[in-house]
Amino acid sequence: MTREPIPRKPERKERLTIADPAWPWINSIGLAMVVGIIYFLAARLSLSLLTKPDGVAVFWPASGVAAGAMISLGHRAKWPVAIGAAAATIAANLLGDRSLAGAVTFALCNAGEAMLAAGLIRRYFGPEFTLHSLRSVLGLLAAAMVSCAISGVGGVAGFKLFHLSPASSASIWQHWFASDALGILTVAPLLIGAAAAARDHPPQNEVLEGALALFAITLTSTLVIFLPRVPFVNVVPIVVLFPLLLWLAARCQPVFAAGAAFIIALTIVWTTTFGIGFFGDPDRPIEDRILGAQASILTTSLCTLILAALFAERRRQEAALRESAARLEKALAAGAVMTFEWDARTGLSSRSENAASLLGYHPRAPLSAVKFLALIHPEDREHFCAQMRSVRPDQPSYSVTFRVIGSDTREMWLEETATAEFDAAGNCLHIKGLTRDITKAKRAEQHQRALVAELDHRVKNVLARVAVVAMYTRERSGTIDEFIQALDSRIQSMAVAHELLSHGSWRGVRLADLVRHQLAACATDANTTTGGPEIVLNAAATEAVGMVLHELVTNAVKYGALSTPEGRVSVSWEYRDSEDETIGLTIQWRETGGPLAPAPSKVGYGISLICELIPHELGGSVDLSFQPEGVSCRIEIPHRQLGYSA
Repeated sequence: MTREPIPRKPERKERLTIADPAWPWINSIGLAMVVGIIYFLAARLSLSLLTKPDGVAVFWPASGVAAGAMISLGHRAKWPVAIGAAAATIAANLLGDRSLAGAVTFALCNAGEAMLAAGLIRRYFGPEFTLHSLRSVLGLLAAAMVSCAISGVGGVAGFKLFHLSPASSASIWQHWFASDALGILTVAPLLIGAAAAARDHPPQNEVLEGALALFAITLTSTLVIFLPRVPFVNVVPIVVLFPLLLWLAARCQPVFAAGAAFIIALTIVWTTTFGIGFFGDPDRPIEDRILGAQASILTTSLCTLILAALFAERRRQEAALRESAARLEKALAAGAVMTFEWDARTGLSSRSENAASLLGYHPRAPLSAVKFLALIHPEDREHFCAQMRSVRPDQPSYSVTFRVIGSDTREMWLEETATAEFDAAGNCLHIKGLTRDITKAKRAEQHQRALVAELDHRVKNVLARVAVVAMYTRERSGTIDEFIQALDSRIQSMAVAHELLSHGSWRGVRLADLVRHQLAACATDANTTTGGPEIVLNAAATEAVGMVLHELVTNAVKYGALSTPEGRVSVSWEYRDSEDETIGLTIQWRETGGPLAPAPSKVGYGISLICELIPHELGGSVDLSFQPEGVSCRIEIPHRQLGYSA
């Protein structure tokens, strides 16, 4: 290209688009100065490598500096970068043989070229542009071609109007377009990749590996320069460099591949300029050498960037697949669900990773179809196999519930839903589906059935007991009012026991709570004392002891210690912690300070209930005595009727 260089923009690894609503002027000025210096140096480098005698630049890296800076630094860097590039262009041209008008024209063309390329990238790819996809690489190529083609028109006008260039307009435009486009494709990716790496830091081992590969490429490129000019040498660079480029593209972020492409481009320009190697063959016309160098730079850069983008896409997709698979595994584990696939042709099966923990086999020991069938409970195995054999093209799905025996001999319930795939002849090819652990649901269902049966049994017992209580209460009542009052009192006592059992889910009731509730209607801190260890009664013992305590309280209120202000009632209990003992709990009821308690001449229903209910229903014993100082009752209950002691 027949023009003086045009310095442009610097590279920054931190996006200057971030943050402040208003950029400080000092930052903008500093950025413009840095861009101008780097652009100027890049332009002077290109001029120092001009080919003789036409003064045509093989490529123009300054254009890549400006465009890469605008793309990587973001929208807010647009004007500082444009001003720096324009100022550097004017300075570089004025130091040469260009007029002020020509320098200004070239400055506007170069600044506009970078702004157009960056604008197209932002328009179609967003603010954070990276070269991690094939679409992005092709987008950068398209933006470079469009912006360089348009700026080339202005460049042609500048040369024709202000420098009276003898070259044809087509030749000037071609040189401008080719050198600027190559500059963007070789330098801009390096800046864009550096900005992306600054946002997403590569691992240290990747940085070391990339640096080693770049050093190897630099060393190889240097050695290639000094190879003798023999026919086979033309293929040596490709044979030697391609594996290194492939290594970089496959293992590292695109910034390293962009660096490799830049190194190779500089090597090609250098050998072309100084007549070294294939591109510096003096026997070839200068135009052919330039065209060959530009084609090589374009091919190498584009292929390297495409390779890096393809591998980056693959790594990103693999990471997304791993993340998706991890989320799926977590979801399957949380839902106690495992996936499976069985190949009917080979008999091989595969299951999701959580199957090992669910079924209790070693993850490194694959669970074949035969081994899985062996885990199924013998009583369910034939039914399971029949369900699998029942699938056919018009009915490809099945659902079956079965039991398996885990490695710890623990029985599990599984529910399997699957669909079979068939070939054109109707032969089963694959069976794929889900297996869900429903052990908890099955146990809950069994527990619910047991509860319903237990509830049914208890309701019948309660109704029978109410009927008996009603009958005996009626026999011992003189009037209907007395009958209603006594019956209501006894039913309320039974309700208290049932309420306590309900709160404890029918697993048992603390004896202290039962005593407190039965004494609640007439007890105070002054006339009653209770105490004993922490004891839990089962459901049957709770009902029986509750009724006995109610009758003792009723008698004490009517005839005993609780009928006078001076009377006292003491309820204590002790636990015998010995498996050899038939009796586990002893409850002692004592009344003092009340009226004399002669033995009743006629045994009523209340006394009969006190003496007979616990021996009859719990297998215990009751010793009721009427002492002059007050009633005493000793109740003994077997171990089997207790919950726990503390």
